[in-house]
Amino acid sequence: MTRARNVVPRLRRRKRLMRRAKGFWGGRHRLLRTVKETLLRSGNFAYRDRRNKKRTFRRLWIQRINAASRMNGLSYSKFIYGLNQADVQIDRKTLSELAFNDPVAFEAIVATAKKALAA
Repeated sequence: MTRARNVVPRLRRRKRLMRRAKGFWGGRHRLLRTVKETLLRSGNFAYRDRRNKKRTFRRLWIQRINAASRMNGLSYSKFIYGLNQADVQIDRKTLSELAFNDPVAFEAIVATAKKALAA
């Protein structure tokens, strides 16, 4: 009698890992030990960058708002301060979209901020 070698679960585990490593380059999709290491690293990067993505997009939105508000005669900080004074509750993502896609509406918001700063 031969000993049980856990063949089916082992192959199933290997197959699952190999499926996740599909598209990786060289031994990173072919060799089990390398696949495991690569998947661990890629998981860590994915976890880290899901958080970094939020920071990166906020920076982009602020840059767009700054550029658009300067074209209308206000710096970013004065624009945001004016919006707070006017009690306008629009987040940076929406402001960025308006600045990028609808400059006329953004000009109206800048006018509101200027009015609040003057008062």
